[in-house]
Amino acid sequence: MATIIGLTGGIASGKTTVADLFQEHFNIDIVDADIVAREVVAVGSDGLRQIAEHFGEAILLEDGTLNRAKLREQIFSHPEDKTWLNALLHPMIRNKIEEGLTNIRSPYGLLVAPLLIENQMQGMADRVLIVDVPTEVQVERTMNRDNVSEEQVKAILKSQASREQRLAVADDVIKNHTKNQDLLPQITELHQKYLAISTQDR
Repeated sequence: MATIIGLTGGIASGKTTVADLFQEHFNIDIVDADIVAREVVAVGSDGLRQIAEHFGEAILLEDGTLNRAKLREQIFSHPEDKTWLNALLHPMIRNKIEEGLTNIRSPYGLLVAPLLIENQMQGMADRVLIVDVPTEVQVERTMNRDNVSEEQVKAILKSQASREQRLAVADDVIKNHTKNQDLLPQITELHQKYLAISTQDR
């Protein structure tokens, strides 16, 4: 199996931008945990069927897709429902991610997972790459991008691993703290490093 790099970072750190640059410039295969999480509750999926059975048809929108806002509200006010949902979806997501990782054909692959550390998924990767930005930059970027209040952003940050916790498990770090930060030289350097590692691993 290819060498797997776990790519993570806090909200608005630029994970997607970094992953896209690896793919665009070096043709690196990506497994994105967020996309997988959407697929396991897509129309026609076993995940969505079980959610509708548990919460009732009212949890669906008119077109049959999951009403995410309603589900969020439900699990926010009922911790036992959150526990049930996690027990249902986490194994499904993990299995689908593992399946995706075995299909990687590039010399190494990226597992992009915003909650890599929070969900203890480091074991699925050979190395952990953190996209690092100062907290105040995250707050400013998220407020601008999502049009939300500072309080809301700080609440999200509280629910995620801290910057210190992420850096403590990092094998590699990409700094993405300035608006015009040139990411490509950092990514190119890491690409060379990962190619060398993947050759050793074979």
